[in-house]
This record gives sequence, structure tokens and C-alpha cells, in this order.
Amino acid sequence: MQKTLKKAVRELYTDNLGVRKNERALVFTDTLLTEEDINEADRKRRDALPYLARKVAEAGKELCRSITFLAYPSLKAHGSEPPKEIWAAAFGKKTVEELEEYGLIGKLISKEQLSQKDAGDIKNIVESNKADAVNVVVALPNFSTSHTKFRDLLTNICKTRYASMPLFDEEMFYGPMQVDWKALKERTNNLAASMDGAEKVLITAPNGTDLAIGIKGRKALADTGNLTSPGAFGNLPAGEVFVAPVEGTTKGIMVIDWAPTFKLSSPVTLKIEKGLVKDISGRDPYVKKLEAKLKENPDFRNIAELGIGTNDMAKRPDNILESEKILGTIHIALGDNSTFGGNVRTPFHQDFVIFNPKVKLLKGKEEKVISFPLCVAAAE
Repeated sequence: MQKTLKKAVRELYTDNLGVRKNERALVFTDTLLTEEDINEADRKRRDALPYLARKVAEAGKELCRSITFLAYPSLKAHGSEPPKEIWAAAFGKKTVEELEEYGLIGKLISKEQLSQKDAGDIKNIVESNKADAVNVVVALPNFSTSHTKFRDLLTNICKTRYASMPLFDEEMFYGPMQVDWKALKERTNNLAASMDGAEKVLITAPNGTDLAIGIKGRKALADTGNLTSPGAFGNLPAGEVFVAPVEGTTKGIMVIDWAPTFKLSSPVTLKIEKGLVKDISGRDPYVKKLEAKLKENPDFRNIAELGIGTNDMAKRPDNILESEKILGTIHIALGDNSTFGGNVRTPFHQDFVIFNPKVKLLKGKEEKVISFPLCVAAAE
């Protein structure tokens, strides 16, 4: 491992996660399937990801009591629950055996809707065995585990510290991971505070995007990269404020110029009514790919997230993990929002970034404009 990479990985453990010598950690990733339809640049990044994840695990051995490294075949969608062996490594074998005994592990992994009794039984089983859970998770699969019950139970019940790093590549260690973390935290927390009490967010952009999003009663959350507290969770690279829109409230037009990992040949337009994607149009082949995905499950059409980027060291538009953190961008996600304040639980969560937006917050009769670099001012 080159010296600069080793130093960057050590900073991930020591500065972002605050790993201690007596702790246990889990690093996991996923591997590319032959049938996945991706371009050559993405294939190269995907092939490199397991090797990078293994290097991250090796570096961690010097910093904590024990570290487990695992890889599993790609699940092909963000928001899918990881396989049973990952649950066992994270929560302990006893937890998984008891969940299996009650017929719950299958429901969790398939993201079935859980009854109140199921949810209670799961909570009790995880709670009673939480001492078996790892202290730290570095999640490096291509497809995100952020919006999963796996992550939610680990952070909220077991108080595991969780770094979610989907789509990661080594260059991010030398770009957005080199941000001034103190300044990022202040900027991000201030923006989240300014959104408290807002009822609606209005977004326009030069590409034709024109959206109204209801967030009344929903909490805006700050992703600052500081994962040192018990139960802390966030992306790395970090740098966003995000909120789950009230289901059924989003309406308007969203125009995307970038897919998650590549630029589209021409814009794709999503028509949104009552919080759902009703129509997709455009000439780029991505239209058919997205249409096919959304036909799999009506919940995939849900407008799940509004995020605002706050990382001034994030630059690349061709990787959603970094591009959604770019200072001055907004991103909109479809699908699952059940783990950060929403009501839709489904095995899909996909973000899209909008560049150069104008953003207004409505609080009763008050209207405020978010300008970049980030500050909030009363509209004239």
C-alpha cells in the first residue's frame, strides 16, 4: 500500500471513526456480477473496489483489537439488505440464529413490511445480544447499505459507528476526504438548523428543474463526517443536509443531466405528481433502464429524499457518492426513506444530482433563499 493511501486510510479510522485499540470492526464490500450492464469506466472502478476494501481492512488491523473482512456478490440496487453472513458478522451469530428461529431474518433481508409484533421481536432480540455486535463498520460495497434495517438496527440499538461508502474509489481519499472537517461540520449544521420549521422547499435550475417539496414536520439531518459518537452514521466522503419529504407532497419537473456514474447524452425529464414519478421522457437510453427499474415496484417511484451538498472539496460529477456532496448542488432520491424519517420501506434508493439550483424555504408566510457558499437570507 502506498504511503499516502495508508495515511488516508488511517485518518478514516482515527479522525472520522475514532477507532480505539480495544474495539472490533467489520469491513465489507461486494463483487461485480457478469450480467451487470455497466460502462467500461465503471467496470474498472468496480473491479478495483474489493482490492481497495481489503487494503482498508488490512490498515485497520493495526488500530483495533480485531477486524473482519467479507465480500459478497453484488445485490444490484442501493438500499438492498446485505446477506445473512454480513448480519452474522455484524450482530453476532446468536442474534441471527434467534432472528431465524422467529422467522424474521428472511423478512428483514427481503424488506417485507414488518408487523408491530415483528418489529418488537426484532428490537428485543437485537437489544438482548447487542454486546456481540461490532463497534465499527466500514461499508464499502458498490451498492449502498445506508437505507437498510441492517444499518438502522446497528446504529440505533447496538450503537455501532457506521461509515457508509458506496461507489467509493481511491481518488476520493485525496479529494473530498481532505476537506476541512471542522469548517464542514459548522457549515452543514448551520444549514440543517436553518431548515428547522420549514414547510416547503422550492427548487429551480437552469436545466428546467422546477419542484415543490413538502417537508413539514420532517427533520433535516446533517452529514458532517464526524462518526466518533456511539451510534453515529454517515457517508464518507461526507457533506450534506438531507431530509425525507412528506409522502405525496412533491410535485413538478426534475431534469437530470447525469446518471449516478456517467453523463447522459441528453437530458432525462421526470414528471412528478403527488410524491411519485409519473412519467419519464428523453432520448438517452437511460430512460428505458430507469423505466424498467421503476416498474419493478410502485414504491420505487417515491420521492424519498432531498439533499443539499456542503463539501467544498467535492468536485467530480461522475460519481453520485461525491457529486451529491458538491457544495451548492441538490440531490433528489427515489425509493426508500424509512431509516431517516420517512414511511416507505423498499429495496431501492437512488439519488440524482441537480447542478446550479436556486433553493427557497417556505416557513408560513416567510420565504428564505439558500445561497452558496451556504447562507440563508430573507427573500426580497
